[in-house]
Amino acid sequence: MDENLIFDLTRQALWIAVRMSAPLLIVALVTGVVIGLFQALTSVQEMTLTFVPKIGLMLVVFWVSMSFMTATLVGFFTDQIIPQIIGS
Repeated sequence: MDENLIFDLTRQALWIAVRMSAPLLIVALVTGVVIGLFQALTSVQEMTLTFVPKIGLMLVVFWVSMSFMTATLVGFFTDQIIPQIIGS
């Protein structure tokens, strides 16, 4: 394994990590902004009001996108990692 191959695999792995975490992070961001606006408009300052809906929506999005995440990881390992291991 040469240096360029390691850097390329690391770059691809980081890009896959970003793609896999993006749906969860986007949902957390949007939910936090919406609940923050609601709290600012109603002057309700309850900490669990931001935590519980955010966790609930993130669990739903995680459950829905699990097949995408699994397919992405399996594709990366079968296309990139395993051929490098077998080729060594």
